[in-house]
Amino acid sequence: MAQKPKVDPHVGRLGYLQALVTEFQETESQDAKEQVLANLANFAYDPSNYQYLRQLQVLDLFLDSLSEENETLVEFAIDRANKEHILQTGGVPLIINCLSSPNEETVLSAVTTIMYLCSPGPGSHPELTAMPVVQCMLRFSLSTNTRLRNLAQIFLEDFCSPSQVAEARRWPAHSALGIPLPRTEAPQQP
Repeated sequence: MAQKPKVDPHVGRLGYLQALVTEFQETESQDAKEQVLANLANFAYDPSNYQYLRQLQVLDLFLDSLSEENETLVEFAIDRANKEHILQTGGVPLIINCLSSPNEETVLSAVTTIMYLCSPGPGSHPELTAMPVVQCMLRFSLSTNTRLRNLAQIFLEDFCSPSQVAEARRWPAHSALGIPLPRTEAPQQP
């Protein structure tokens, strides 16, 4: 387990956050990386830290962590990625790729992040409701996981047009973002 960075108490919040970023970048230990990223994610919940996090490019660190093999890092990172930053730096494909994560919490965070990114505002991003995403949400809407099923249904109803959903249903059952769509069983003939 990683130890708290040794920081002069007079350095303050910026110095402490800088020590965390440095530790994350320099450590080879996956456990230490997880703990440091979790700490940074916790700091990201407090708006008084936003200026420091931007200054230290922690948002880029979160986005970079989305492509890590370590699912725990991805889970912490997706939860705190900033909407404006994601849209401006081309982070949308990284979020969409998280839909294929084997970690259920990461997938749930990816769905909610995509919904958040779709919310009204300047600069529509059509890749958020592209056919592979709609197909993936159709698959999720059939999930046995209630949270995932409900989120997917809300996404399909609130962010997709009925024609998008109908078109996604007409496409052959192939992969959406590397996740096979569920097969619908044909009714048994008596």
